[in-house]
This record gives sequence, C-alpha cells and structure tokens, in this order.
Amino acid sequence: MKKFKIFPLLLLLSLLPGLSAPAAHALEAPKLNGQAAVLIDLDAGRVLYGYNMDDERAPASLTKVMTVLLALEAVDGGRVSLDEMIVAQDDCMEGMEEDSSTSGIVPGTQISMRDLLYCALLQSANEACNIIGRYISGSISGFVDQMNRKAEQLGCKHTHFVNTNGLPAENHYSSAYDQYLIFNAAMKHPLFMEISNAASYQAQCPAVNNGEPIGNSNALINITSIYSNGGRYLYEGASGGKTGYTRAAGYCLISTAQRNGVRLLAVAMGCEGALNAQTDEYYNFVDSRTLYDWGFNNFSYRTLLNSNEVIDRQDVELAEGDAVAMLRPADELKALMPNEVTDDNIRREVVLYNETLRAPIDAGTVLGEVRIYVGSTLYGTSKLVNSSAIELSRNAYLARRVGEILSKGWVITLLSILGVFALIYLILITRYRRLRKRHLRERRRAEKRRRQEDLQRRKEGVPFRTADPVDRFDFTADMSEFFDDEDGQ
Repeated sequence: MKKFKIFPLLLLLSLLPGLSAPAAHALEAPKLNGQAAVLIDLDAGRVLYGYNMDDERAPASLTKVMTVLLALEAVDGGRVSLDEMIVAQDDCMEGMEEDSSTSGIVPGTQISMRDLLYCALLQSANEACNIIGRYISGSISGFVDQMNRKAEQLGCKHTHFVNTNGLPAENHYSSAYDQYLIFNAAMKHPLFMEISNAASYQAQCPAVNNGEPIGNSNALINITSIYSNGGRYLYEGASGGKTGYTRAAGYCLISTAQRNGVRLLAVAMGCEGALNAQTDEYYNFVDSRTLYDWGFNNFSYRTLLNSNEVIDRQDVELAEGDAVAMLRPADELKALMPNEVTDDNIRREVVLYNETLRAPIDAGTVLGEVRIYVGSTLYGTSKLVNSSAIELSRNAYLARRVGEILSKGWVITLLSILGVFALIYLILITRYRRLRKRHLRERRRAEKRRRQEDLQRRKEGVPFRTADPVDRFDFTADMSEFFDDEDGQ
C-alpha cells in the first residue's frame, strides 16, 4: 500500500518543471559560422537576435564607417566641400603593410573629398582614411581622438579606435552592437547610403586604381565583387554596407536589407573565408543572408493599437451629464514581432498623467499613454487622447467652489467670529425681551394699583392725580436693568 501512495507523489514532482516552463517557446536561433553577430529592427532599433554582440573584437575595415561618418558631418557642417581638392601628405601611408587594401594614392596626389569617400567605402582604401583624418583634424592622431569621442556620444560601450582604417593594432576594438550604432548614425546622411550602395565608381583623380573604376566589395549587392563567387551571395532587398578583413578580425560585414516594409540591419564578425580558413565560402556573406532569412521568415509587422479603438474609460469630475472620458490612441501603433506571438501574449499598460480628471476637457487632450508589452519587452508606446469634448456642469462647479471656499481656514475663522457675534446678539435680544416683558408686567400692575387708588379716592372724594411716573416707559432708565438678572443683581 505504501508503494502505491508514493508513486503518484513522485509522478507529480516529475511534472512540476514542465508546468513551470513558459507557454511560448523562443525562436530557434539561426546557425552561424562567425564569432559575433547581431540582427536589428532598424525602425525600432530593437535587437531581434544577438550572439556575442557586446564582445570586444578587432573590427577590421568596419572602422572606416566611423571615418566616413565624421567626414560627412564636416561636409554637412560646411567645413569641407565634396569637390575640395586635398593634397595627400607623407603620413597617408602610416601603418600600412604591403598587402593593405589601397586605391594607389601616394603622397603629393591631389584628390577630391568625394573621391576619398568612395575609395574608403567601396575599395576600403586605408590611405584614403588617413588623408581624410589629417585634412579634417590637422593630424591623424587628432582625428582618431575625434573618432573615440563620437563613439562615446553614440553610446558605444565596447569600442576604442587607434587608427582611421582598422589595420591591426593593439587596443583597437569594437563590438557587433556598437558597429550597428555607428552605421545607423552614418545612414542618416543620404550620401553615405548613396556611396555604399554603388556597385562601382569612376574617380575623377587619375591616380585612383590606375584610372580604372573601383568596385564595391559587398557581394550582397555587387555581382562583380571580388568575393562574389558568381553572384551566389546576392540578396534581394540588400542595400549599402561595408566589408572588412584582417587575420585578427576574420571576415566581417555590416549591411542592411528590406522586404515588405521590414527594414533590417545585420552585423557579422569573425567569420571564415579563403584567407583564414582555406574555404571557398565567405561566411560573412553567408551569415548575413542567414540572419536576414531568419528575420524575414520569423517576424512581421502587427497592428498593436488602432487610433479609433477605445483603450480606457475614466470618470470626470464636474462633468455635464456625468460624461466619462473615452481614451483612444493618438496614433496607430505597429511593431515588428515574432510571428509566434499570440494576442494573449500581448499586455497593455495604461498610465494616466493625472489620477483625477476634471471638466472641462477639450477633444484630443493628451491624458496619458498606453504601453504595449510582450513579457518584459516594451514594443511601443502611444499617447492617449480624449475622443470628444466634455463640458463643465455649472451647478456642480458652483457647489464645488462654495464647498472649497467654506473649507478655507480664514473663512472658517470669519464664520466662527460672526457666529459668536450672532450668539451674543441673540442673547442680548432675548434678555431685552425678557426685561421688557417684566417691565410691562410691572407697569400693568402699577396701572392696576393706580386705578384702584383712583377708585378709592373717588369714593373718599380725594382729587385725581394728574400724572404718575409709571404712566411713561423710560427706555433709558429701564435699560439700566438690561444687564441685571431678574432679581436686580
């Protein structure tokens, strides 16, 4: 018997871990080759997938995105012109090795800023970055300092630059997520995407690439890329990006892609390829395609809030006809979400800016906000506005105002003083009336005595008196009794 009682208990205990597991399972992670990666929803800035995304790694030529970003800021700020001719100085070859990527620019070459930007992004020319840095900041080291300050401003927590181009150097590192922050800032400059999305470019300077057009190394968008492998890495919807490789960094790529309104950014770092793994595949492109496929297949936009939907109803003080505030989103809210998320997984949190609402309230008044969560992840926020105007009830308002006035301390004090005076006045009037009644009673008694005396005199033949003090009511004399009690004390 004891064995049968213990068995159900053991069975129940074995089921408890399963009962406590979350109802929704996480998406199966994409299979990647590289050492670090991140996939970003560009519209929301949300990480859809991250793998070692904060690891500090050699970024190779991804560094050049920061160099070009600072150059474009100088152009937009009017400090540099795209057509401005720049003379390459002796330090333009600083740090370069024999096999460094280059556009063939040598000291003394005159070249425009426009050509330098294309050389840096498309051909990954290391000397072009040095020329840009020296021209903008006066020295390469000064420009590198500016690069680090900009990284800090963008919120990069795992990035430190030592040079302008990403050549191997101690203490030169970045992370996949930080590279997203830098690239995202660069994308705000239209010229950056125009340059990085070009398949090729013919420089005005004849010294660039021996006068031949330079091609874009990004095989996601350029079938003639040196990494193209016959176009096998071309990706529908891909645009822009930057490649990078050093033995320390491995093959790297940062890029963007868009399909059906979904805009994604992928960073792949530390991947294998021909030079570091003797393979025909370049896995920075393979991993990027895998990340994009995973994102487009598993995520889609969902309408979380409709601007005509009533989210909450709130009572309103002093409202005409006991009207209530109907709160609706100010704007429609859509978010890129995993397809497996059901409506039951979505939670709404309403936050009112004022605990008590009071009429009048105009239509469209912002009264709070609604936040949309899936688990602990915030997917969006929208302001809550009042659907229609709520009028003030005059009677309720006057009653409230009277109550507020009567509740004030000085009003209570004044009313108390008036009450005391009223009470004193009432006491005085009451006493006056009592005394007057007593006086009239005494007068009637005196009159009665006088008539009796007159009658007696008439009988006795004694003459009548012409006047008697009791016949008149002397108010002044009688009021002397006003403050005495009935016994004259």
